[in-house]
Amino acid sequence: MAHPVTSNNHATLWLPRHIGKSDPFHTDQRRMSVADSIPIRETTKNRHRPCRTLPQREYLRAKNPWEPAVPPYALDKLIAETRRLAAEYRRATGQSLPVSAEIARHDAARILNLELKEQRVKGVDAIGRGERAGMKIQIKGRVIADERKGGQRIGQLNRDGDWDLVVLSLMDADYEPFEIYEATREEILEALDSASSNRARRGAMSVARFKIIGRLVWSRENGLEPELWSNR
Repeated sequence: MAHPVTSNNHATLWLPRHIGKSDPFHTDQRRMSVADSIPIRETTKNRHRPCRTLPQREYLRAKNPWEPAVPPYALDKLIAETRRLAAEYRRATGQSLPVSAEIARHDAARILNLELKEQRVKGVDAIGRGERAGMKIQIKGRVIADERKGGQRIGQLNRDGDWDLVVLSLMDADYEPFEIYEATREEILEALDSASSNRARRGAMSVARFKIIGRLVWSRENGLEPELWSNR
């Protein structure tokens, strides 16, 4: 059996009934527990029921906006597991899980030293660092399970977005990156405007076309490429 102890801030803890006021050690422990805890959920309907409590230091840490929600090493593990599950699902069903965009964002940021934005605004996924410092970047990803098949297309580009570069990460059947390309805003808009189809003018582009107007910046075989446009 247990009995409730309620503090001034209405946080309620349930303690074993054998802990009483006659025991000074347990009484001190009980006071510390109440003072060091704050409620994380309380509704009018359940006002007289004990709500779950969380130590104050953990609550403040969870609310700290400067602390990343997921540590980098944990995120790497999550992405690795996502690759495995997506690849197995594709082999089992022939269908693709909608995870390639998020994997591409992770890979592009890691390989090209980009800073991902938590909230995507106007087609901007990341901000460049180093040689791309301050540049606003839109990231696209595409799984190429069979390179012999043509007609592969990337996701529709946000023509009206406030971006400077588009980065395209190409992945194999295991959702592992094997090539990354980039193209400037001017090159992409010029290619879209010169296209004859309405679909292209709205922002649709094939992988082959993107590779022609852009440049290879990273490959699995050679790593980062020299800072020269390969098609100029």
